[in-house]
Amino acid sequence: MAIERTLSIIKPDATKRNLTGKIVAKFEDAGLRVVASKRIALTTATAGEFYAEHKERGFYGELVEYMASEPVVVQVLEGEGAIAKNREVMGATDPAQADAGTIRKEFALSKGENSVHGSDSAASAAREIAFFFSGLELVG
Repeated sequence: MAIERTLSIIKPDATKRNLTGKIVAKFEDAGLRVVASKRIALTTATAGEFYAEHKERGFYGELVEYMASEPVVVQVLEGEGAIAKNREVMGATDPAQADAGTIRKEFALSKGENSVHGSDSAASAAREIAFFFSGLELVG
């Protein structure tokens, strides 16, 4: 399997509850390495731009408001098959359907407040990483 990079966001519900370290530990325990990380406060404009592909969906406005409600931690994870591995560690979007031991099963409050975001493809990962990080910030 190829070494890949993927974007991970620790969402407002998790940062508010001080779960950043526990979530990062789950990624690291799964063999992923953090090669860039920063805690930021998204504005509704920035969150709206990041999630623009969902603009026509009913949940868009609520998602944008939620993502701007508290700080988030954006990070780049690296490892073999990092995109799929990240999604496996996160678990299903709906925590009720997530496997035991996954981040969302353990920490998510609901389908909407599900603690983490992860890129779903190589193309998304490249776009999402470039949205938040310059090349100088990727120090793996």
